[in-house]
Amino acid sequence: MNDHRFVYLDHAATTPLDHGVLEAMTPYLTSEYGNPSATYGMAKRAGDAVQRSRKAVAAMLGARPTEVVFTSGGTESINTAIKGVAFQQKLAHAGNHIVTSTIEHHAVLHACQYLERFGFDVAYVAVDEFGMIDPDEVARAINERTTLVSIMTANNEVGTIQPVFEIAAAVRSRARALGKRIPFHTDAVQAPNSLAMTFAEHDVDLLSLSSHKFRGPKGMGLLYVRRGVPFLAQQNGGGQERQRRAGTENVAGIVGTAEALRLTQHSLESDRARIAALALRLCEGIEQRIPRVRLNGHPEQRLVNNVSYSFDDADAQELLRGLDDAGVACSAGAACGATTIEPSHVLLAMGISLEQAAATLRFSLGHDTTAGDIDFVLDVLPAIVEGSRAQRFVASK
Repeated sequence: MNDHRFVYLDHAATTPLDHGVLEAMTPYLTSEYGNPSATYGMAKRAGDAVQRSRKAVAAMLGARPTEVVFTSGGTESINTAIKGVAFQQKLAHAGNHIVTSTIEHHAVLHACQYLERFGFDVAYVAVDEFGMIDPDEVARAINERTTLVSIMTANNEVGTIQPVFEIAAAVRSRARALGKRIPFHTDAVQAPNSLAMTFAEHDVDLLSLSSHKFRGPKGMGLLYVRRGVPFLAQQNGGGQERQRRAGTENVAGIVGTAEALRLTQHSLESDRARIAALALRLCEGIEQRIPRVRLNGHPEQRLVNNVSYSFDDADAQELLRGLDDAGVACSAGAACGATTIEPSHVLLAMGISLEQAAATLRFSLGHDTTAGDIDFVLDVLPAIVEGSRAQRFVASK
């Protein structure tokens, strides 16, 4: 066991809370603990903090403050968007058909499968070998009963960035031809560290984010809902969030989320360039030092921090254990599925074999990753891969 060095390369799963974000949150965790729904001074200050944060987030999205809904995380944002639109559209007799893709996060896929129990039909658009979705294929999947399209901005496992604005425009065009409104939702949870977040300036109607993916607190998310989009609240109680999401506001979490998004977007260009150079260093090192490897995802249209490799004739779980013992944290596919032994649905949808899917690691870099971290991984990884391959060779005899 390595007692000295720890290298964290699982930022796609979660990111460390930024110190500046914690500083911004601290007053609302200690002295400024008022409930924003009350009317006395402390409560009003809490309410003002919420509204300042809402305005700041809206400006970064290119949206109106009234279009920003604070939630408990990406999963709630996604479920609220998909179910909220689907049920409202069905109540309005607009249809019962949803279009999504085969590589979405389980929050999207399981929400759609849940809706199938209520009479909805779901079309799952296929991807190519790079995990890329064709906007024309999305448009062709839409019919006169379609009420919602949900396509992710960037894949959490292999990093492929979708032509999401082109897809949104294709959806808008197809809806216009059918003479109806079909809202477009995107799961942009992985996007803030790689892309400018001015999505509301395009044809995106709903967008989901998760704070802990961009150095904010866990248990906080964002949902952008364009004004006029059909929407039925999925959490009822008080009148918070303009009747769209009941419950006392998490003031500290909201303040932290706005500050984390501000920090991430403010330093986007410099951080993106630095992290991209480190990711290239990792890719080149892996391919130079380890034979029989494959980079997963699109070679160019990808998140700058995502490095997904399949190691032929190795076992991902053995690789993870070896790396953990060496002091390196990464993942085999998505952390959300780490307790299951099923292969990645994303990799299989891309046409990758079951054997290769079971031999895949995802390294995801972050703001605190250094060149020394990358070099350390490249020093220990070849022997770990060789050891796993040797074990499998012996076991197969």
